[in-house]
Amino acid sequence: MYLLRKLTVLLLFLMIILTGNAGGKKPLIYKIDINTEIGSTSRIYLKRGMEEANQLHADAILLHMNTYGGHVDAADSMRTAILYSPIPVYVFIDNNAASAGALISIACDKIYMRKGANIGAATVVDQSGSAMPDKYQSYMRSMMRSTAEAHGQDTIISQRGDTTFKWVRDPLIAEAMVDDRVIVPNLIDSGKVLTFTAGEAQHWGFCDGIAETPDEVITQHLGFTDYDTKTYKPNWLDKLKGFLTNPIFQSILISIIIGGIYFELQTPGMGFPSIAALIAAILYLTPLYIDGLAANWEILIFLIGLILIALEVFVIPGFGVAGILGIILVAGGLVMSLLDNTNFDFQGVSTKQMNESVLTVVAGLVLGFVLMIWISNRIGRKGMFRHVALQTDLEDAAAAPDLRDLIGQQGVTTTILRPSGKVEIDGEVYDGISEIGFIEKGKRVVVVRYENAQVYVETLR
Repeated sequence: MYLLRKLTVLLLFLMIILTGNAGGKKPLIYKIDINTEIGSTSRIYLKRGMEEANQLHADAILLHMNTYGGHVDAADSMRTAILYSPIPVYVFIDNNAASAGALISIACDKIYMRKGANIGAATVVDQSGSAMPDKYQSYMRSMMRSTAEAHGQDTIISQRGDTTFKWVRDPLIAEAMVDDRVIVPNLIDSGKVLTFTAGEAQHWGFCDGIAETPDEVITQHLGFTDYDTKTYKPNWLDKLKGFLTNPIFQSILISIIIGGIYFELQTPGMGFPSIAALIAAILYLTPLYIDGLAANWEILIFLIGLILIALEVFVIPGFGVAGILGIILVAGGLVMSLLDNTNFDFQGVSTKQMNESVLTVVAGLVLGFVLMIWISNRIGRKGMFRHVALQTDLEDAAAAPDLRDLIGQQGVTTTILRPSGKVEIDGEVYDGISEIGFIEKGKRVVVVRYENAQVYVETLR
């Protein structure tokens, strides 16, 4: 018995030591600054910060916010990450949480504001500041409403025993921050978009406390007295990824890819257009691949599409199934690389995300074709690129043949014209350009005009 008691005392002593050591670990508050326009960069900052907070087993995440808003798609991604975070997420609004910033703030477990701060004004606007059509406002209203609803209701039992339910954050108030037609009794009438001051937000349940600094939030409101803090510090790669994944820049990259392919097909060999298209494709796909959005099979679809287009142009005469399928695969690969899907499972992809991805790619394709037409019209004698284009009139050179005599003469193509190539006329080989479409090798053609020591031909009918 004596030995048993000694062992029991020893075990208790060890437990006290271990418990004391565990209790000596200070709570960790992980802070993420959101003080720029809401966009792809801030989305990456939040994602990387929350990942690091999880790795460090942080006790709480505090967002230090001061923003006038930004892109709705990025805000939607950020608010979703906050709503499903295993670590409590709080926000300290240091002056402004407008538009997309209001959506992100409402997603947090608790909202704290500085005196003089504001939250609200979440109407979707275009680049000029004008309100977008109602279909955009409708989706924003829905996001604000559902985000407020996600915090649930409090059960209130009166002295008489009656049970009532009260929203922690009233969805109707959240909706009034978007739509000026929403009326909240005793708060706001129709014709005004709702924006709260700190005091008003606290009164109506959209602020859980007033503070002047993040430390004051942590000590006076979150209840931590002895704690450690760590602030997320973005590196240069995070900043670069944020820039490269901006939808506007992605559309520009797509334009360069399409334009580079087009202009490369107009000239023999590998030149600047193909190099520009390759660099643009790498810049487009690499950050998406690193983030896990662009999977190997999506990149493979894009490459197969490029190969089919090349085969259609260089091997298969005319333009048919291979070319059309190649264009579809290229566009499909670019779209799917923007979506967070697993193989062909799009269950977790919302219609909004799909529409935004398609819009980004289509905008890039349209911009690319517009640039192709614009640049093609500018290269030459009267265009803005006349200083880099060949201006020497070979017709006037002493050694140049008098090509005007060739107009109306017939010949045979010795290479495929796509649209440039070689044409043999009366035993002489000339640089030829197809006037309409591609012309296969060995076809009979007729010269319709000439320019810059080149003959323009059409298929003989």
